[in-house]
Amino acid sequence: AYWVATYRSVSDPDALAAYAKLSGPAIVAAGGRILVRGMPAHTYEAGLAQRTVVTEFASVEHPKAAHDSPVYQEALQAQAGAAEGDIRIVEAA
Repeated sequence: AYWVATYRSVSDPDALAAYAKLSGPAIVAAGGRILVRGMPAHTYEAGLAQRTVVTEFASVEHPKAAHDSPVYQEALQAQAGAAEGDIRIVEAA
């Protein structure tokens, strides 16, 4: 499974960095492996130039557990209002 996060806007880079520092351990503890992190090198069709993070997990249950963990919820509080984005959990083909 993959956790795909995109950020439409970042208004406070320092708060986003604090979020990343806290969220990383929660994601790794749930078996996550970050594959992609950053801005797209190219976009096509209706693609948007947004910061994107793709993390690989063994199953859909793992990213759900990471997201719902107390450590990750603390990370969300650290970046509250600092960025607008979304997270999608997608099963591997």
